[in-house]
Amino acid sequence: MLLEQNLITADMQKHSLTFWWPAECWVSVFNKLIRRYKYLEKGFEDEVKKLLLFLKGFSESERNKLAMLTGVLLANGTLNASILNSLYNENLVKEGVSAAFAVKLFKSWINEKDINAVASSLRKVSMDNRLMELFPANKQSVEHFTKYFTEAGLKELSEYVRNQQTIGARKELQKELQEQMSRGDPFKDIILYVKEEMKKNNIPEPVVIGIIWSSVMSTVEWNKKEELVAEQAIKHLKQYSPLLAAFTTQGQSELTLLLKIQEYCYDNIHFMKAFQKIVVLFYKAEVLSEEPILKWYKDAHVAKGKSVFLEQMKKFVEWLKNAEEESESEAEEGD
Repeated sequence: MLLEQNLITADMQKHSLTFWWPAECWVSVFNKLIRRYKYLEKGFEDEVKKLLLFLKGFSESERNKLAMLTGVLLANGTLNASILNSLYNENLVKEGVSAAFAVKLFKSWINEKDINAVASSLRKVSMDNRLMELFPANKQSVEHFTKYFTEAGLKELSEYVRNQQTIGARKELQKELQEQMSRGDPFKDIILYVKEEMKKNNIPEPVVIGIIWSSVMSTVEWNKKEELVAEQAIKHLKQYSPLLAAFTTQGQSELTLLLKIQEYCYDNIHFMKAFQKIVVLFYKAEVLSEEPILKWYKDAHVAKGKSVFLEQMKKFVEWLKNAEEESESEAEEGD
C-alpha cells in the first residue's frame, strides 16, 4: 500500500497536479496510472464509489466537476457503470443530489460516446431499468423522468428510458396474457385488462394485436404433422377470434396481424399451407376486413414466403375484388 501511494504521489508531482485541472487532465493522469499499475483499477473504482456516497460533502461546483470527470472515465472504460449504484443512496436521492449529479455525468458520458454506447454499458451491469430510482418513490414515473432530463438537455436519455419502460410493459403484458389464457379467464376480463394496460402504458393497438397473436399461438403444443396442424390451428383460432377482433379496430392493426400471421407461418414450416385458411377464418369472424387484406396482397406483405402465400391467397383475393365490385354496382343502382 505504501509503495502504491508513493507511486501515485510521484506521478502526481511529476505532472504538477492541482485540483483546478480540467477533467481531461485528470482523466489522462488516471489512465496513465492504471495502465502502468493495473492492480490499481479495482481500488480506484472502490474509491470512486465512496466519493459518490459522500457527494453532499462537496460544493455544487465540485460535484459538477466530479460528475463530468466520472462521465469521461465511464466513456473510456476506466470505470465500470456499476459505480452508479452509489447514487441510489436514500439521502442523496431524497435531497435531489443524485438526479442533479446524474445530469452532468450523463451529459459528459454521452458527449464522449453516444446514447447507444451508454445504454450498452448500463445493460451489462443490469442498470438499464433502474434510472428512475434517481428520484424519490413518489416521483418515479416516466413522465417525471422525461420532463426533468429533457429540460436539462438530455432528450436522448429521456427517450431511452421511455423506450425501456415501454418494452418492459409489453413484456409484462404478454406474460400476464399467457397466464390469463392458461387459466381460461373470460375474454371480457382479458379485454378489459388489456385496454387498461394500453391506456396506462400508452401502447398502440397495432402493437397490442401482435402481442395477443403471439400469446394465443404460444398457449398450444402444435401437432408435428402438417396435414393435422391446419385443422388444429383453425379450431384454436376460431375460439380466440372474439379476443383478436376486439383489438383490430384500425386498418393498421389488421395489417399488423396479417404480417404476424405471414411471419409465423413462414417461421413454422408446418403452417406454410395454413396461411390462407387462417386469413379466411379471420375474415369470416370479422377480425380482418377486405381493404387490409387487399392492401396486404398488393404491396404490404413482407418477403418471407411471399410467393407461396400470394399464390394461396390468389383465388380468395379475386373473390374479394369481385364482391367489392358487385357492392359498388349495387350502390350505384340504388342511387
